[in-house]
Amino acid sequence: MNRFGPALRAIDWTGWLGAAIVATILLAAIFAPLVAPYDPVALSIEDRLSAPDAAHWLGTDQAGRDVFSRIVFGARASLAVGIGAVLIGALLGVSAGLFAAYEGGLGEQIVMRIVDGIAAIPLLVWAIAIVGILGVGPLPLGPFLLPNEVKIVILVGCLFSPVFARVTYAVAKRVVGADYVKARYLQGASHWQIVTGDILPNCLSPVIVQATLLVAIGIVIEASISFVGLGVQPPQPSWGSMLSDARNAIYSGEWWLPVFPGLAISITVIGFNLLGDAVRELFDPRSEARTLVA
Repeated sequence: MNRFGPALRAIDWTGWLGAAIVATILLAAIFAPLVAPYDPVALSIEDRLSAPDAAHWLGTDQAGRDVFSRIVFGARASLAVGIGAVLIGALLGVSAGLFAAYEGGLGEQIVMRIVDGIAAIPLLVWAIAIVGILGVGPLPLGPFLLPNEVKIVILVGCLFSPVFARVTYAVAKRVVGADYVKARYLQGASHWQIVTGDILPNCLSPVIVQATLLVAIGIVIEASISFVGLGVQPPQPSWGSMLSDARNAIYSGEWWLPVFPGLAISITVIGFNLLGDAVRELFDPRSEARTLVA
């Protein structure tokens, strides 16, 4: 901790703001039953379309459900997709990038051409197209049924893998030809030891930076899929589905229905982007923070 103390102090205030936003949203999602004052799916027709007041801080929707409670619980779906997809994408992409860089030859060409092919189509187009084909119901997978939310996490994770593969490949390709790697091979180290002990650690910094930034993209993708009705299904709350339900509300005067879910998405994405910029600054060898760590 003493080693990173000066570096953490050198991070710009925007990085700390991003960390505070992310921490607040994560804690709110984890402790949603304690934070939310109402059941997010409980109907209350007598309270429908109530403007923000002391009883309902952010108002109620068309079914009388508390908007604040639905936003808090909706954070779970968004963060689950964002973080879960990044973990899956990192596992697949880093493995593919390491294999391509270390194997070389035909294996390298095949893996990287597949990566290029997937990356050629925008993530959101892939996501909507594949979820539209598979449908919103559970996906049979042998004796198991994958819920729609799990299906989306796996899908977005697979779509994130080319990004991680390219980042890992670019770094690993340089490290593979280094003299100390060749020396390790001459010393009798196994391929597994060289890849995991010498090449992989050099790839972690850019992978961590990319992971932080991709969480924000995952949240936007989940909201977009839910907005068109292919994501989290009612009555479970989702920021995207809340925006979809409120599309026409602003014209009839219920401004709070689209504004607050939209703010939740915007603030969360901004928070992760600010945090990602701070992490990138910390790992950038040209930055003051990185110099202090070294």
